[in-house]
Amino acid sequence: MKRLSILGSTGSIGTSALDVVAMHPDRFDVRVLAAATNVDLLARQIEIFKPETVVVIDESHAKKLRARVFGIDIPEIVFGDEGYAHAASHDNVDLVLLAMVGAAGLMPAIAAIEAQKEVALANKETLVMAGELVMGLAREKGVTLLPVDSEHSAIFQCLAGNRDRDAKKIFLTASGGPFRKTPVEKFAAIRPQDALSHPTWNMGCKISIDSATLMNKGLEIIEAVHLFDRPVGDVEVLVHPQSIVHSMVGFNDGSVMAQMGVPDMKTAISLAFSWPERLDLGLEFPDFTSIEGLFFEAPDIERFPSIGFAVEACTQKGTLPAVMNAANEVAVEAFLGSRINFPGIFRIVESTMARHNRVDSPTLSDIVEADSWARHTAEALI
Repeated sequence: MKRLSILGSTGSIGTSALDVVAMHPDRFDVRVLAAATNVDLLARQIEIFKPETVVVIDESHAKKLRARVFGIDIPEIVFGDEGYAHAASHDNVDLVLLAMVGAAGLMPAIAAIEAQKEVALANKETLVMAGELVMGLAREKGVTLLPVDSEHSAIFQCLAGNRDRDAKKIFLTASGGPFRKTPVEKFAAIRPQDALSHPTWNMGCKISIDSATLMNKGLEIIEAVHLFDRPVGDVEVLVHPQSIVHSMVGFNDGSVMAQMGVPDMKTAISLAFSWPERLDLGLEFPDFTSIEGLFFEAPDIERFPSIGFAVEACTQKGTLPAVMNAANEVAVEAFLGSRINFPGIFRIVESTMARHNRVDSPTLSDIVEADSWARHTAEALI
């Protein structure tokens, strides 16, 4: 029985993870649930999974949760940064799923690694902001980060059983988002509700907007560089609208291995939970006879410059990736609040990056300071 801590339990990854747990109650025991503000859904999860500890964003939400679950035996309700760190390093937990969205996932990730927990990583910002520090700490503590992003899980599976030095190229696939064919002159008229309509994946608001701008793929480039110890030039993005091929690895003999399946996050989540075993999830295989072809195309960097931002940040290193990520988070929030238009996201990220005085070989405090600086700068630009 593997004991789990699920950080981000009310988000799309967290709820899918709990679906996996419900399918295999003999394999997994949820000891900790951590969310932010969705007290109603968290309360329902508590009733079903009966964790020892639950975490919310602040004291006011902790009080709401206590009132909501009155009469249910919950030994511990904690909140805030200390609460999330506690959830990530809990004594009665074997594996931590890091499914929090954005920069908020960095410190819990470090806490989990410090505590030498198994880590299932769905928070790509952890490696974008502090990839060298986090991977160095993981090596020091003997912790393997098991990827939960569908693309990085696919790469992990393609590399399994092969020698790392034989891998020559990583191909990250992208659906292309809802505006793949939209003329650039119409971008200014895109509304938040238009951008939240993702063609194949069920995701939260922030990730959906990142998918629409292709920033999601930019973040994944940086994540892949750190997770698989590759130079940025070895990572190529391919737009693949069908989302059947989740990513591929090319080897030095010219062969290419692809991982395929229906677009369902439970596959990657369950693999991270049970590796090297694979669990029966009751999912169907793709109906290959009904697919007229698998299509791939290069991303349009002129219309979607986010990938270029990520390559620049990954090439220059230092604090620039953290600045790019923070500026994007602020810009996405502003777009969702109708304070800027869709192209404004690109302008805010680019302008913030251009204003930054990069710190090379940053400490954790340097990264946190750069993140804060970028948020204030982006907000001022907005």
